[in-house]
Amino acid sequence: MSENEIEETLICVNCPKGCRIEVEAEGDEIINMDGYECALGRDYAIEEFKNPTRILPTTVRVKGGVLPLVPVKSEDPLPKNKIGRAMRELAEVEVPAPVQLGQTVKSNVAGTDVDMVATRTVKKDGSSTPENKTDKRKRNREKVC
Repeated sequence: MSENEIEETLICVNCPKGCRIEVEAEGDEIINMDGYECALGRDYAIEEFKNPTRILPTTVRVKGGVLPLVPVKSEDPLPKNKIGRAMRELAEVEVPAPVQLGQTVKSNVAGTDVDMVATRTVKKDGSSTPENKTDKRKRNREKVC
């Protein structure tokens, strides 16, 4: 094996079979692939070898919300080599409440032209606290009795 030769094992995630695909390459050029059982597996291995990407799920801080954090995810897959930079950038983000489902909380994360969006709503602090819900239920029971 020359110093430019690369051997990598990938597990395809396109279906439940989870084919184990062996990729041999010289530099960026794939010279042999073995183990895939369909075109989806072949395409997955090529893309994963040449340009691995991931959807990034994480959380960011919320200022003045009923929750201290809001879950977020990347709208599109990020290059795998940009995940660390994206996480460092997101560690500095604090969004003001209220936060709406689907709201962009960080644009162009890690210089990728991909936005991070909220995956749930976080209300402003005091807008719906558990104590208020309990008091409301108690009042409703008193009206019935």
